[in-house]
Amino acid sequence: MPEGPEIHLAARLVNRVAAGHSFTGRVVKSAVSTKNPEVQFEAASYRVVAEARGKEMKMVLEDQAKVVPRTEIHFRFGMSGCFQLTPASQLPKHAHLQFALATSPAQVLSFVDYRRFGRWEVGGAWGRDRGPDPVTEYQAFRANVLTNLEHREFAKPVCEVLLNQTFFNGIGNYLRAEVLYRAGVQPFAPAREVLAPLVEEAATPTSCTSAASCSRRCWTCSRARCTRPNLV
Repeated sequence: MPEGPEIHLAARLVNRVAAGHSFTGRVVKSAVSTKNPEVQFEAASYRVVAEARGKEMKMVLEDQAKVVPRTEIHFRFGMSGCFQLTPASQLPKHAHLQFALATSPAQVLSFVDYRRFGRWEVGGAWGRDRGPDPVTEYQAFRANVLTNLEHREFAKPVCEVLLNQTFFNGIGNYLRAEVLYRAGVQPFAPAREVLAPLVEEAATPTSCTSAASCSRRCWTCSRARCTRPNLV
């Protein structure tokens, strides 16, 4: 299942393609994608910008002639969603939403979803039950966790809490395993017990040990490696 890093990579791909090309024509939905809406957007030439937040991605379509209203599409990638750039003659079988580039030969940027659990919504907004993004909104993400440690959720094992998107937006199964392993944290330790020392760190910053003797990445002091376990 795509998690935060994969969504950010998808947004980066879309923006890289869009930086060098404009798009044209109408947005095409595949006939088999019956649970997702049509995207009523068509323009002779339009630009695309993508933004990732946790496990969601937003695409903004903007007509360069300013005739067609700006349109936003919010994507949730489900189990297998991704974006692919291909020649128009070689569309993937499960290209469920297609954006044609103004290129010769013709190319198409597609939302591809083999298992069809992915969803998109025209307009809409970021999920209201999802917290700040750990990559693009790091300070807000950290504050959202540390100021809510008294919430009953943090009495649960840290391996469960890391999947709660209200606090750890974008984290899924493989990321929680990697985070806990690298931080040297027991997965069934109470989350509040694991994270409480970070509240004291935030109040009284301390200097990191020397890089030569460190063994883990340190997010608080921005050094490359640090001996202190740090999940946020």
